[in-house]
Amino acid sequence: MREVDVVGVRVEMPSNQPIVLLREVTGARYLPIWIGAVEATAIAFAQQGVVPPRPLTHDLLKDVLGATGNELSEVRITEVREGVFYATLVLASGVEVSARPSDSIALALRTGTKIVCSEDVLDEAGLDVPEEDEDEVEKFREFLDNVSPEDFEEA
Repeated sequence: MREVDVVGVRVEMPSNQPIVLLREVTGARYLPIWIGAVEATAIAFAQQGVVPPRPLTHDLLKDVLGATGNELSEVRITEVREGVFYATLVLASGVEVSARPSDSIALALRTGTKIVCSEDVLDEAGLDVPEEDEDEVEKFREFLDNVSPEDFEEA
């Protein structure tokens, strides 16, 4: 397993499909995962520190974990099958719960939990970004600095 950071979310054109972009902490590979608009908003909210007036689903799950004395110790992106990514929430008690990566990432950002990805997933779906393409990554980061959660709401 390799630790990854969340670079951010964006909308892929022309499909208008949101993606979350992850990057190896100690490597050069990026992992794009296509996600839903609701999850993109949840991730963007967490990254921007937006606190909604009422808890969203991921906020609620965080509160439930805390109220029951459970702690999320790790989020694992475990596999990709036929283009579908799978993740596992690992609780401090040792209990493991299957989950979608988008929900797992949104929860991890709210709880400050480490996200790891299997080598097999990175080998299959990860993208090596040569240094000359770092300009594109920087443009993506600029986009993330200026995007708002409302940009992911469906019309």
